[in-house]
Amino acid sequence: MDATDAQQDAVDTALLALLKANAREPAASLARKLGLARSSVQARIARLERLGIIQGYTLRQDPGSSRLIRAYVLLSTNPKMLSRIVAEVKRITEVESLSAISGTYDMMAVIAAQSVQDIDRVLDLLGQVQGIERTMSSLVLSDKFRR
Repeated sequence: MDATDAQQDAVDTALLALLKANAREPAASLARKLGLARSSVQARIARLERLGIIQGYTLRQDPGSSRLIRAYVLLSTNPKMLSRIVAEVKRITEVESLSAISGTYDMMAVIAAQSVQDIDRVLDLLGQVQGIERTMSSLVLSDKFRR
């Protein structure tokens, strides 16, 4: 890796950090902060999208404004049924994400719903998914910070 590659990596890292803080920030503003031309910033963003480093843009809503209750659910699963489990859990709209994790449990689901009763209903649905052997859930009481 030569000095140009290192500089490009550092600029890309700085650009990604700025986009993470505000994905809607105008390219001209990003360019000023990075000391680049607007066209260079746009080209970098396009390249990062092409490479799959930037995979999309999303809305991050204030959790207090939506009154959503979130829960983290650890799942112990049968590894031979992983693709079926993922497909079935993906159909549950309240499940925001499903991640493979290390440790005692195999996966973690993040659930967001309007009420504790809705969370309970989703937990029941997860318990019915063939291949999920055990769950452990925790309700989110408050966010100390989110990125």
